[in-house]
Amino acid sequence: MFNIEKKNITLGYMPLTDSAPFVIAYEMGFFEKWGLNVNLTKQNSWATLRDKLHTGVIDAAQMLAPMPIASNLGLHGQKSTVIAPMILSRNGNGITLSTKLYQKILSQHDTNKISMPFSANILSHEIDERKKEGKKLTFAVVFPYSCHHYQLIEWLKNSGISPSDINLLIVPPSDMVPSMHSGDLDGFCVGSPWNAKAVREGVGITGVTSSDLWQDTPEKVLGLMSDWQVKHPETTFALVSALYEACQWLESIPNRFEAARFLSHTKYLNTHIDVIAPSLMGSCLTLNNASPRKVKSYQQFATLGDPTFNRPAHHYGEKITKLMQAYGHINTQQMTDVDIASIYREDIYQAVIYKDK
Repeated sequence: MFNIEKKNITLGYMPLTDSAPFVIAYEMGFFEKWGLNVNLTKQNSWATLRDKLHTGVIDAAQMLAPMPIASNLGLHGQKSTVIAPMILSRNGNGITLSTKLYQKILSQHDTNKISMPFSANILSHEIDERKKEGKKLTFAVVFPYSCHHYQLIEWLKNSGISPSDINLLIVPPSDMVPSMHSGDLDGFCVGSPWNAKAVREGVGITGVTSSDLWQDTPEKVLGLMSDWQVKHPETTFALVSALYEACQWLESIPNRFEAARFLSHTKYLNTHIDVIAPSLMGSCLTLNNASPRKVKSYQQFATLGDPTFNRPAHHYGEKITKLMQAYGHINTQQMTDVDIASIYREDIYQAVIYKDK
């Protein structure tokens, strides 16, 4: 057990399936086991979550893997020394097209079915048609500096489609499906369960997952302010220990159904279990009332007995930084300036997880 400096802490999370490590650590008593009294607070957007972490309103947070790097560079907000001492999850995202757009694409290709996962070249005809009218398709991602953004852009570029050929909006995850219902979006890249919700409600079809694009790339990390960690080193160790135990617990398939049940509660995702459970069970809903695709690694939180899965290895941060440069979010000087070893803190993770090994 640790000599905890701050027993009562507040953690911020977004209403997504991969918030499961926070929810499970709370519901299964892992936080309490490691001496923490945790208040979980659901956030409305990634920008709000980031700002609350920066200003100390929350002590720690579930964060998108590129967010700590963006915070340290002062991108789209205050320059702040955020660290990531643990990977919480990998994969979990999907690209969903509106049913209306999909039906139009089927007509354009004179077919009643397109094999999945599909490439972005199915959009080419519609993009060309809209150009003639001075219009564009409108897609959304959840945050500028996110794997969702980079995955969507790479998916387009792999088919020779320029990001400038579409309108790209930033929309909070839980607002994606309402925005598709209203006709404001032709497509989006978002994490579970919002792709499945679009399919269940008949407003979208999910044709690509992040597992199809970037197998096992880190998606969410634990985010802390560096000075908070320095002030509360033992509390940080306890937090990592509890979340690691939750991630290990989540790798049992029977446990995952229980996780879906917890997540469905009003205070968490407030969404029906038949929307939350599929990705946890390795099932990607594609079209409403159609057989799902099997995507075994759709949602991953750990590898049983292998602590390397959750280790925030520097090479992951370096890969993300290269993507940020490739897609114009940072310049060469910023890439040179950023110190990944001071952000992706392998040393903290290893000090607690390997302490008895």
